[in-house]
Amino acid sequence: MSQGVLGERVWLNRDKVPVPNHHRTVIYILNLVSGAGVILVIWGVAALVICPTLLGTVVVFMSKLWGLDRMVWLYREMEATTPEYARWLR
Repeated sequence: MSQGVLGERVWLNRDKVPVPNHHRTVIYILNLVSGAGVILVIWGVAALVICPTLLGTVVVFMSKLWGLDRMVWLYREMEATTPEYARWLR
């Protein structure tokens, strides 16, 4: 299992085991940016205009890649402090 997937599991478990605020804030911002990109894509496709469609696609893709990077970072940080998470890769 990849560390990105494990980071997503850590993120989903944030109500039981709190994640650091510096991860929480960035992940929320990245989700907002991705949502704005989706709106651009929908508008571009509905209006049949290529520029907002491509721009929205790039924004969604890049924010999701950055989010995946953040999930790996989150997992690596949490496995060092939470024994349950450290056992997931063993």
